[in-house]
Amino acid sequence: MCRISVVTICFNNLEELKKTCTSVDEQHELPFEHLIIDGSKTDDIAQWLNSSSQPVYRKWISEPDKGIADAFNKGIQRSTGEVIHLLNAADVYASDDVLKEVSDAFTHHPNAQWLSGKIRMIRVGKKVVVGKPFDPKKLYRGMRSVSHPTWFLKRSVYQQVGNYDLRYKIAMDYDMMCRLKNVKAAFINLPLVVFDDSGVSTQNYLDALSETRQVYISHFGYSLKMEIWHLRLKLLHLLQRTSLGRNLFALKRFLGLENM
Repeated sequence: MCRISVVTICFNNLEELKKTCTSVDEQHELPFEHLIIDGSKTDDIAQWLNSSSQPVYRKWISEPDKGIADAFNKGIQRSTGEVIHLLNAADVYASDDVLKEVSDAFTHHPNAQWLSGKIRMIRVGKKVVVGKPFDPKKLYRGMRSVSHPTWFLKRSVYQQVGNYDLRYKIAMDYDMMCRLKNVKAAFINLPLVVFDDSGVSTQNYLDALSETRQVYISHFGYSLKMEIWHLRLKLLHLLQRTSLGRNLFALKRFLGLENM
């Protein structure tokens, strides 16, 4: 098994962190290390970590940070494994065999420098499983098909492309994906993570779209195709907030088209 470092960032959400830790601890093949980056303003998480029994592979720091990207970078810089997975507090692994599946995938695809998989999530109030292989030609579509919580990157990739950009408050993951354009990727056709939809990108969807647009332009320049796609996403977002939109999505899901 390759040495996998799991990095979990958290902020004032102890119960969600406990859920994530349980998911990590239940893996049949345990991680090389589990790093918790706690930027909370309260001391609940620090007290729990320091006063409860934790596995030997779990390490943590509790200190203020400059936001999500900064917390990611702290975890990456402190990790020592061959492969790094960013599993945010509240997200959990989709099964007890995820880390084994990932390790096997890197063995079977020795040229792959990173991989992704499918994700279980709530979309328009319905449970769905979505995810497709990374296609650099479709970067104009943003993060729609390649979900950041399912990414496993080799340490050497971060050394090659750099850290998460602190300028971005929401779309730092999309900015990273744009930098992975020419990095060899693999895909696991299985759900790897169950996504908690209470995060900043979900709750501030239109802001996330706006920042994603800025990121795309900074990397590739203006694109009419990207503008049309973003207009489509905005219209779908507004439509899905109506009963008609919810019914149409239910039909799409019934037809097995939710991953389109």
